Amino acid sequence: MSEDKTVTLKPVDLVEPESCFSSSHLDPTHTSYHPQALDSGHPGTEEKGPVGFTPDAEAQGNRWTSTLDQFKLKRFFVLRPGTMDQALEDIKALVNQDEDGDVHGVWLMTEVDHWNNERERVVLITENSLLICKYDFVMLNCEQIQRIPLNFVDRITHGNFSFPERSLLTREGEGVRVFWDRLREPSFLSKWNPFTTDYPFSTFTYHPVRNIDHRFTALCEIQSFREQLTEAAQKAHLKKPIPGKANGVLVLNQPLLIESYVGLMSFIGNQNKLGYCLARGNIGF
Repeated sequence: MSEDKTVTLKPVDLVEPESCFSSSHLDPTHTSYHPQALDSGHPGTEEKGPVGFTPDAEAQGNRWTSTLDQFKLKRFFVLRPGTMDQALEDIKALVNQDEDGDVHGVWLMTEVDHWNNERERVVLITENSLLICKYDFVMLNCEQIQRIPLNFVDRITHGNFSFPERSLLTREGEGVRVFWDRLREPSFLSKWNPFTTDYPFSTFTYHPVRNIDHRFTALCEIQSFREQLTEAAQKAHLKKPIPGKANGVLVLNQPLLIESYVGLMSFIGNQNKLGYCLARGNIGF
């Protein structure tokens, strides 16, 4: 690591000290929509037909919807040309070969915290570690890395998201949750602190750009992440078992409970994608 970079460490219970990384950038594909001219028929004739929403109008509306979605996706800095490649190069350069080993897989995912807040993350599986990286795609700087030894991973659950019965929140889709201390439950204060970092698990779901092209579909695929993490953790348990602890990984298919009830902060943040590196336009006059 160069001398002018700073590293921020984030402590994790039952985990060795963590480190921080550096950055990268990309630009989305451009698509434009050109509506076709309507055929008005021959002069002097009157055409009669169904009035209202026709299949052609529906197809045209779908094109406009697709174009609007493309416009929204283009605001993600991770899609700017070369950004993701530079990010992976920077992050891999910071991997400790002696401690973590070779990199086996890289994913771009969304981390969902215990208050339902979304955060953009680059996740690496190495020979010995799970690395969860907070990467700034605007400033091209890795701000934080959370390191979890693979032989600490003891449970992986996957399924749809769920909330308490009286919760006002909802979340569509599925996710995967990785536990590294199944015997420790979060304290009462941790559950009501939106900024706590001492939870013994992390939850991931699909990144919004996963359908932009085939490459990002593979980078954002949580099923392949789950399968590869399970295999890597099993090998780590066999290679370096922890004394006094049941070694092995338990994989469960069950709802992922998020114990949040009102979630006004997460609603505002997720709607405006505050957890992502996004082009937000000019501010001021």
